[in-house]
Amino acid sequence: MSSPVAEFDPKRVRRLRRYTWWSVVPMASFYAILVITGLVNGFADGTYAAADLLVLGLVLLVLTVEATRFCASTMRGLGQGRHHGAEQAAAFIAALLTAGCVLATKPEYGFIWVLLPAILAASIVTNATVSLRWPLTFATCGSTAFVVATASWRYGPPMVPIRFALIAAAVVAFTIFVLVVAVWFWDVVLELDRARSVSAELAIAQERLRFAAELHDVQGHHLQAIALKGELAERLVGADDGAARAQAAEVAELARTALRDTREIVHGYRRSDLATELDNAREILEAAGIATTVSGHARSVAPPLQPLFGALVREGATNVLRHSRALHCEMSILTDEHGSEVVLRNDGVYASDGTSGSGIDGLRERFATLGGQVRAEHRDGWFELVGRAEEPGRSEA
Repeated sequence: MSSPVAEFDPKRVRRLRRYTWWSVVPMASFYAILVITGLVNGFADGTYAAADLLVLGLVLLVLTVEATRFCASTMRGLGQGRHHGAEQAAAFIAALLTAGCVLATKPEYGFIWVLLPAILAASIVTNATVSLRWPLTFATCGSTAFVVATASWRYGPPMVPIRFALIAAAVVAFTIFVLVVAVWFWDVVLELDRARSVSAELAIAQERLRFAAELHDVQGHHLQAIALKGELAERLVGADDGAARAQAAEVAELARTALRDTREIVHGYRRSDLATELDNAREILEAAGIATTVSGHARSVAPPLQPLFGALVREGATNVLRHSRALHCEMSILTDEHGSEVVLRNDGVYASDGTSGSGIDGLRERFATLGGQVRAEHRDGWFELVGRAEEPGRSEA
């Protein structure tokens, strides 16, 4: 037993977007809070003077706003954000130089300022294209490690600045990883949502094509019959008024039938009956002066295939009236253990450019949905339209 398919819920995408937004955009503010904590503690123990606090506070505010803007831009998708190369580079360099200056002069609280170039580097890499992502990652991690090592060189033996540099590069790399993964996941959701939208549009288009083909089959058949009987009634006026009135009555009945069938198509309730379609086709073809014979039993065709073969007979009869000068038409129904086959043959072979019409193409598509096939070919001076299909479920029985 197959598991039910979960319906698409737009609310789930909106909830995921909110979750991603709150995971990505506030990262700069969170890092800024950690830096502010260091500023407050440094001011409390006298490490920072009031002027230092003011200048560094303004720099922190500007860089946090810039980092927040860049992080918000990543919500467009991985590599889809706005590319402000000069502005991003300037912000990263300013954050890196600020971290280097503070670390060189205030070592107690200087290392925490590495968080600012880390979040800026993460936003830059996330907004970058695929070809630039790895080069920018190595460049930002390497430049951060170099500045930190240079600023802390005088604080101890050589291993101390090297260790600081490696830790700083790791902080930058980790921040890049976290932001890229979060935005990548959101980007996958965006791609799936776009694919779902395209799939829905294709389904609508396919349904419109199916409806157009069905309407073409029904309306083309009825309108051709109405036109034929109208011309016949016009010729009979004055020569045989009784017959003319009978033909006019049939025209009115055909018009009512066309209207009823159209309404049933619109509501999706139309079900063709092969025997009815065969009778209608023979009546109309004989009225046009085409000798028509029917062999086989329509009731031998499985009920699920009746609408399908009914559409075949309707399309075939319409094509004979429209495109040929036939004098004879033969319709035959063949059934065996493998399925059913309906053949329409007429001797009014007409010139063709080698391409089938939209009606036959539509029949091929409808038969293909049931594993059947439709052939249209010239054979021994006759034109044949052949449709074959198996009863649904027969092969599994």
